[in-house]
Amino acid sequence: MNALVQLALSLVAVLLIAAIARWMKLGGDVRIRDEDQARLLADQAVCGFNSCEVVVDRAGIGALLKDAEGRQMLIRRNGAHFVGRLLDRDVVARLDRNFLTIGTGERTFGKITLDLGKNAQSWAAGLRHLT
Repeated sequence: MNALVQLALSLVAVLLIAAIARWMKLGGDVRIRDEDQARLLADQAVCGFNSCEVVVDRAGIGALLKDAEGRQMLIRRNGAHFVGRLLDRDVVARLDRNFLTIGTGERTFGKITLDLGKNAQSWAAGLRHLT
């Protein structure tokens, strides 16, 4: 009987924690909705980064942005948040039709494969000219 009560209390506690997390909107499946949100994320990552070109992955898991100075930034999902990095000549990029796989050379940032559709080829070409 005691084990059954403990099991019931544990189940109630887990459900309560799940309800609180849902109410607080923790976790979830975060996506970049549009170019404006990608621009905001880029400005949060590097204050003053004013992008003139933006491409968002079809699934909303990442974006590439370019500013007027030619700097390029990669935004990617990291858990329930987004992180961004300015790309330089250490970038590793591989194009496979509409998919562009990008690594920054920074081990902790990792690699990401973006579905950029018809824009993938031009963005891949732009990454070859980074300094």
